[in-house]
Amino acid sequence: MEAETILAKNIDAAGEKAAYDAACKRLLANKIILAWLMKSCLEEYQDFDVEEIADKYIEGEPQITKIAVNPDETADCSGEQIKGDKTEDSTINEGTITYDIRFCAIVPRIEESIKLIINVESQNDFYPGYPLIKRGIYYGSRMISSQYGVEFTDSHYEKIRKIYSIWICANPPKYRENTVSRYFIEEKNVIGKVKEKKENYDLITVVMICLGSSENDNYTGILKLLDVLLSSEKEPEEKKKILQNDFGIKMTKTLESEVREVCNLSKGVEEKGIAIGIEQGILKSIENLMETLKLSAEQAMDALKVPEADKPKYASKLNQ
Repeated sequence: MEAETILAKNIDAAGEKAAYDAACKRLLANKIILAWLMKSCLEEYQDFDVEEIADKYIEGEPQITKIAVNPDETADCSGEQIKGDKTEDSTINEGTITYDIRFCAIVPRIEESIKLIINVESQNDFYPGYPLIKRGIYYGSRMISSQYGVEFTDSHYEKIRKIYSIWICANPPKYRENTVSRYFIEEKNVIGKVKEKKENYDLITVVMICLGSSENDNYTGILKLLDVLLSSEKEPEEKKKILQNDFGIKMTKTLESEVREVCNLSKGVEEKGIAIGIEQGILKSIENLMETLKLSAEQAMDALKVPEADKPKYASKLNQ
């Protein structure tokens, strides 16, 4: 039994308003879309399959903007859509930040698993009055400082999680169209040669994804996926077709629980039917022996080797 996925329903619901703030967040908050972002832009996931990232490495209770991620779909999301929770980061002196989408993810390693905090922001205005990259760095810095009292206490700075702040820009200037850029901390020796463990300083990365024209040579992969997904010009059916054919993103799913329930019901009916058929056959055989050989009910059942426990059941039916 097939039904549309939550992403497919969100595409239909967004329609030509896909680039609008609330609709955009609903579309981006789908796990398979986040998995594509992670594989395409985060070095920790480049060697992992998209489906594997979505199923295994996005933690079960990610955090999303306080605006409902999926208000048009009230049914159980069955794990396809990340769920809303606390997305506000408040301090007395610095005010409140509300993130578009924020969630946690795990990167498995041979020695141990590392955990990341990932923020995804959609931005239509590339020039809001300040360099957007600075806002991204500020968001990332706040996500690091806000870990105090949550991820670590006292002086246990070794427990700080790495954060990513990913910015998707729908209307960048021409020179930035169809580009993906990463901004991060790296080690550079000024005097002498030392080698610090990367995980001790690689704690913040800002990713700028700038969408652009389909005529550009770079219009492929995550840039094409996001442009199609957030397009206000393409019809929902066209979007779903491209996402499924070009990126292997399923637009329908098998309702396994319902199929299983139907199968179990059918099996139960079949078994019950077989049982009723056997019972009726034995009853008829008892009646035939009684009629043709003039046997008693007890003698007929003995001849047919009816179990002692079942004899009362057949005897009561013979007397009806």
